Amino acid sequence: MDNNLPVDLLHWSVAILPLALLLILLVVVKWSGPVSGWIAMATATVIAFILFQAPLDNIAVGFGKGLWEAFFILLVVWPALLLYQTTKESGAFEAIREGIQEHSQNYLFLILAFGWVFASFLQGIAGFGAPIAVVAPLLIGIGVKPVTAVVIPLIGHAWANMFGTLAVGWIATVNAVEIQEQALTLLYTGILLWIPNIVGGLMICWLFARWKGVKQGFVAVIIISLIHGGGQLALTQVNATLSNFIPATVALGALYLLARRKAYKEKTELEDETDILEDSEDKEEGVETPNISLHKAFMPYYVLTVLSIVMLGIPFIHDTLEQLEVGPPFPAVETGYGHEVEAEESYSPIAPLTHPGLYLLISAAFAYIWYRKLNLYESDSRKTIFKGLKDNAVGASLAISGFLTMTEIMESSGQTTVLALGIAEVSPPPVYVGLATIIGLIGSFMTSSNTSSNVLFSPLHGSVVQSMDGLSLPHVIAAQSAGGAIGNAISPANVILGTSTAGLKGKDSEVFKPTLVFSIISGVLVAAAAVLLHFLG
Repeated sequence: MDNNLPVDLLHWSVAILPLALLLILLVVVKWSGPVSGWIAMATATVIAFILFQAPLDNIAVGFGKGLWEAFFILLVVWPALLLYQTTKESGAFEAIREGIQEHSQNYLFLILAFGWVFASFLQGIAGFGAPIAVVAPLLIGIGVKPVTAVVIPLIGHAWANMFGTLAVGWIATVNAVEIQEQALTLLYTGILLWIPNIVGGLMICWLFARWKGVKQGFVAVIIISLIHGGGQLALTQVNATLSNFIPATVALGALYLLARRKAYKEKTELEDETDILEDSEDKEEGVETPNISLHKAFMPYYVLTVLSIVMLGIPFIHDTLEQLEVGPPFPAVETGYGHEVEAEESYSPIAPLTHPGLYLLISAAFAYIWYRKLNLYESDSRKTIFKGLKDNAVGASLAISGFLTMTEIMESSGQTTVLALGIAEVSPPPVYVGLATIIGLIGSFMTSSNTSSNVLFSPLHGSVVQSMDGLSLPHVIAAQSAGGAIGNAISPANVILGTSTAGLKGKDSEVFKPTLVFSIISGVLVAAAAVLLHFLG
């Protein structure tokens, strides 16, 4: 823990200013992501230089790291946009909508299946924004209004972030801080992550038709949550690497059994009462439903799923492909307060052969060839596809670059550390355990990653535990991890990823409001549960 940093009210208040400003500009003022992100980044830069004594080389390293982190996320955004535009131009979304209606007329069940269960499955195997980039367009394709189509996978996949992508968050955490009681930490983390899982399922029902939606979907939510949350909790004690992937896969199978029930197969009066579905007259003019089957229309997404399972889910293949990594070097830098950032020979390396962006790109290429073979494109379709890609990719790229350069400048200059240390200094053990949830949430909000949040703050938690009697590292890491998972629902980079793939320029604030409600409810419940575990443990 760096004791040279000025941990006082002035510096703490100023350190949180870029984050508060970003949230206000996006949600209250309703400015665009690129403008809000770069204003917040400029604010963090000025604060770093003037009040945190960060020299230009320190700021430059933070800026460079932020651009690299943004590039990592944009490798998902660009091919996801290409896949969406390719599918949209073919008219396949209309075929998917009509094909699914032949199997189930119950839209609440379909939305839970795509937005919660399938999104969680994608997080379990691929992660890195893939659930949002893939599921939001699919929900639009079955008739969900675009804003809600982005909100649903954001809150539906959040619980799966810690142990998703083959438990990369957990692996990074144990590498960042020494945890003696790993089984106990896994147990507490599994318990706390069950909370955002069931809250996410119930909130999707609420978004569909308020309390009537909750009543209609309650049985399905409880069954799926027992598989998701209960399965993950049990498997953390057996195999943490597969503790999310296996329950998420089993839950997909459970959908087939639930779909046989009359309650989830047939249309109900809620389809007429909900306001999150497009009216039939609102469908885009000039788009005709192609004369192809559901399976033919969905084929690129089958390819994406199979590629992800084979390349990422089979340990031998995954481990072999992951050996190729690329990351830029960065020098060591230091601020006037002695806050040091170590040199990196290969910073946050990207494994291109296991990056979900590769599988999205392959799926997009397959989609174009496949739909062209089915004669679904007009003569100028290629031009239309790339125009749609460019129109959405530019804004998303600028916004995500602004968010993440702000984050890394705050980290390199010591602002992030001051935020966490300030909380630690005024918190007795039970309070600190609860606030560790908030720290994790803030870290994920800043970095768009549960993994990065844990890597950022876990060492600091370890130092606090050593200096504070009565504080247990398993409790703190569990609270941090659950908070980090929840924070993904409001991460600006994830929101921009969703609005970009859904074609929602300038409507980021409309997505933030419901995801913020989910994050507050889940965060409060998780913090309370973490404190309870502290007293019981």
